[in-house]
Amino acid sequence: MSEKPPVLLSGGNPQIAKGDGDAPVQAYIAAMPGWKQGVGQKLDAIITSVVPDVAKKVRWNTPFYGVGDGISFVAFHCMTRYIKVTFFKGTDLTPVPKHTSKQFGVRYFHIDEPGAFDEAQFTNWVKQASVLPGEKI
Repeated sequence: MSEKPPVLLSGGNPQIAKGDGDAPVQAYIAAMPGWKQGVGQKLDAIITSVVPDVAKKVRWNTPFYGVGDGISFVAFHCMTRYIKVTFFKGTDLTPVPKHTSKQFGVRYFHIDEPGAFDEAQFTNWVKQASVLPGEKI
């Protein structure tokens, strides 16, 4: 008997059960639709290479990456036409990611189809964000 594929929510975001560790994050990435899956794999690989002991979890159908006890510094989420990468202390990054938030300090980086993005800049942001005080999730 095979498992049912994950439900895709609004914007094509995979519905993945809350969980800690790499397995639920990999389940989320595997369920990302179309071109977004390859980008999700790349984001995960970059974050893991920059912060080898990164803590991973899925909450609210979103993979979170952090350090320490429940502290997250970055997350990403599938939207209809792009992937929204959230930097919880984004206003402290240099350069500051382009897209603003109603939440204080949060900035977003959007990756549009076909999924090309400045990997060097993203890597630099991850390095910066991983040493800043994160957000308790």
